[in-house]
Amino acid sequence: MNRGGSEVISLEPIAAECVTLVSSQFGRSLDWSVESLVELDAVCAELLADGPLSEQRLELWWKLIGAYTGEVLIRAHHGRWVTDDSSTGSPAISVLGVTGFPFAIANKVLGGEEFKSLASFGRALPVIAERQSRQG
Repeated sequence: MNRGGSEVISLEPIAAECVTLVSSQFGRSLDWSVESLVELDAVCAELLADGPLSEQRLELWWKLIGAYTGEVLIRAHHGRWVTDDSSTGSPAISVLGVTGFPFAIANKVLGGEEFKSLASFGRALPVIAERQSRQG
């Protein structure tokens, strides 16, 4: 996470698709709260239960999960979507004075990387922002 970035459009429509698909395919409710990222982590675990996702399915879920995670944090902390040179083409979020990368976290979670969690990302963001504000 770092500072900066220029504003981009909202990804709320894609995030709303995530809510709909998670409800219809997994019977889980996402309510746009930071706590709902725990539910989304559980969906990711279910998605990966039978092994890695096909390229097309991975692309779909990466987009939906990244957009939902970003929208949740933007709503919770009055942030915005931004572009950032270090985000390798995917949108980033500017929240509490730091830039976060929900699509990078979604990629790691969907890639089955150990100890990566959407909920942990959501909980860590305010802590990182607080630490940065004290340092500087």
